[in-house]
Amino acid sequence: MTNTIKLYRHPLSGHAHRVELMLSLLNLPTELVFVDLANGAHKKAEYLAINAFGQVPVIDDNGTLLSDSNAILVYLAKKYGSGNWQLNDPLTEARVQRWLSVAAGQVAYGPAAARLITVFGAAFNADEVIARAHTLLKVMEIELATSPFLAGSEPSIADVANYSYIAHAPEGNVSLEAYPNMRAWLQRIEALPGFVPMQRTAAGLQAS
Repeated sequence: MTNTIKLYRHPLSGHAHRVELMLSLLNLPTELVFVDLANGAHKKAEYLAINAFGQVPVIDDNGTLLSDSNAILVYLAKKYGSGNWQLNDPLTEARVQRWLSVAAGQVAYGPAAARLITVFGAAFNADEVIARAHTLLKVMEIELATSPFLAGSEPSIADVANYSYIAHAPEGNVSLEAYPNMRAWLQRIEALPGFVPMQRTAAGLQAS
C-alpha cells in the first residue's frame, strides 16, 4: 500500500501544479498542504527547514523531503511510474531532459513571468517577457506538428513540466490563438486519465 504523499503548494503556482498533476496522473494518494505565500509562510523558519530556498512545491514521501518541481517529477516517474513517463531509452530520456530545461528556462522567463505580472504584480517588463513567450511557443508549435507529445509519441514528464504555464499563458496576456498544434497538445494532456486542472484567475486575456 502506498503511503499518502504530502504536497506543500499554493493553488496558483504552476510549479506546484506540475507536481499535483503528476501525483494525480500516477493515482497516488496525496494530501495537499496550503502554503500561504501572500503572508510569507514560505519564508518562515519552519518552512525553510523543509526547503531552504523558500519555494513551493515540496513533497514529503514517507519522510523523504524533496523540492524543485522538475526534480520531483523525475523522482515520482522513477519511483512510481512503472517505466512510463520517463521513457527510459537514451534518446528519449535526453529529449525529456531537454524539455525539463525548457520548463526551467524559456517557460519560466516567458509565459510564467508574464503571468507573474498580472496575477502577482511582479515588476517584469511585460513586452519583453511576452515576446519571449511567443518565441518559445513558435518553436513548440513547429515541433508539435510532427509529434503528439513533446518527447515523442507517448506522454512524459516533459509534457507535465511544461503544461501548467503554457495552459495558463493567456492570464499573462500571451495569446495561444496562433498555435493550433499547441492547443491540440494541451487538449491531449487534459484528456489523460487522472488529469487535474490548475485554478484559473481572471487576469490578462482571461479577465473578461
